[in-house]
Amino acid sequence: MTQEDAESIVRQRIRGLRAARGWTLDTLAARCFLSPSTVSRIETGRQRIALEQLVAIAKALGTSLDQLVEPEGDDDVVIRPEPETMDGATFWLLSRERDRRGVTIGKMRITENRESPSSQVHPGYEWFTVLSGAIRLTLGTRTILVMPGQAVEFSTMTPHRIEAHQGTAEILTIFDHDGEQAHLPGRSQTRESS
Repeated sequence: MTQEDAESIVRQRIRGLRAARGWTLDTLAARCFLSPSTVSRIETGRQRIALEQLVAIAKALGTSLDQLVEPEGDDDVVIRPEPETMDGATFWLLSRERDRRGVTIGKMRITENRESPSSQVHPGYEWFTVLSGAIRLTLGTRTILVMPGQAVEFSTMTPHRIEAHQGTAEILTIFDHDGEQAHLPGRSQTRESS
């Protein structure tokens, strides 16, 4: 990537973050103590960006200088998940190891003949959406049938169990660290040792 390409990406990020906040050029300029015309020239490429301007703009936009100038590359884009099977469930990791958001994103295929897991309780949160089949979610004394296209988010301090209902089911799920340790103990140990 050339210096010109890198600067173009930074300019797009500045313009994109400003637009996402619904700010005008005047608003961003006031927040980073630059003139609106300077901000406009920076965004359009008619002016080179000085380091002190980048620092002020990043701070005004609520981001870090590192995130604003981070180079683009393909190694942070494509993930080739390898399935891991354990106790009647297959898991595909769809996020990077040690994800910076602190979550594990994965797809799970749960078979009906999976040995019924015991209810889990742990700090944190869980979220999933059913891709195919049906899921029987037990929350404390309640049982909820979750159908394809439906999403669920629930307190993990409530005893909970996720099972396939009348056949195989697939879900897209997000676990925080505590959820990963509770539901994917083998995966968590592998990640901690690496």
